[in-house]
Amino acid sequence: MTRWLSYLLLPLSWLYAGVMAGRNWLYNRGWKQSVAFAEVPVLSVGNLRVGGTGKTPHVAWLVEWLRQQGQQPALLSRGYGRRTQGYRLAQPTDTALTIGDEPLQQFQYFRGQVPVAVSENRVVGIQQLRQEKPTLTAVVLDDAYQHRRVQPAFNILLTEQQRPFYEDFVLPTGRLRESRGGAARADVVVVTKCPPHLSPQAQAQITRRVRRYAQPEVPVLFSCYDYGAPVAVPGTSAVGQPGPEVLLLTGIAQPEPLRQYLAGAGYHISQHARFADHHAFSAEEISGLAAQLQPGQCVLTTQKDAARLLEPALAASVAKLPVFYIPIEVRFLADGAARLAALLTPYFPPHAVV
Repeated sequence: MTRWLSYLLLPLSWLYAGVMAGRNWLYNRGWKQSVAFAEVPVLSVGNLRVGGTGKTPHVAWLVEWLRQQGQQPALLSRGYGRRTQGYRLAQPTDTALTIGDEPLQQFQYFRGQVPVAVSENRVVGIQQLRQEKPTLTAVVLDDAYQHRRVQPAFNILLTEQQRPFYEDFVLPTGRLRESRGGAARADVVVVTKCPPHLSPQAQAQITRRVRRYAQPEVPVLFSCYDYGAPVAVPGTSAVGQPGPEVLLLTGIAQPEPLRQYLAGAGYHISQHARFADHHAFSAEEISGLAAQLQPGQCVLTTQKDAARLLEPALAASVAKLPVFYIPIEVRFLADGAARLAALLTPYFPPHAVV
């Protein structure tokens, strides 16, 4: 976006920020209802910025931590990009079109051992989950920072190190869903996609800037990505391990960290087929990609994109391609994981473990 266009859009940003500020004021005053669930702790993971902060792997980290503590968590999302409506509990027959690509990815990641549900109205979603899964001890909300109808017990705010919220502006001038002051609702701020060896001095500087908008002394943690070995996507012709010459296929908000990792790992990306976040691939697009594939090459993609490639309508086209996805896990810098665990533990006393 050019500087002049940004200036022209500023009035719209001020208007949008004012509307969001008014909405938040009504919730803060109690004039708009926000429901708390005292019996089951609700943990929210979200951001101020539109897309690309790493919510999915951080949600997976949180759910896995809860399971390690003996808890029985469920995951609730609105199911962005799905073509269904209302509450829906994920089943093995679901696809990205029925529950959304990120919920499908989580359902597959936990092999169906963690209930994953979607609902535009999180209050209804939580109520339904508790009815259907009475042994639940926690609900994790994915991308619900602006969903004020639910009052979470614990609010985790994510912000990307290369694109921090404190340097951004409200839509449409920038990419913020609400003003920077929304960070004041966070119980912890996690700065994501950091270099693994981000210096203590850099961390301290970022922390100071975060706390200009967050509550004083709010914990500020830092995380990075650990990339795993390529995994063959079921239903494709992928076997063994990919060679050095690859085509990259992405439909995510921020593919640059993956590109950097692949380059450092010795892969040569001959072409990057880059689509918008949550893009629904068509059979024509997959066939076009196959036509450009040279002998010995394969396709690398993300786990979220791989979930969308499993749509039945794409089966015939995808079967001809050797497709691998690169798994991603979150790792906290220094003692970040222990600090986050210490913040969460009081919500799960020993007597609540089943």
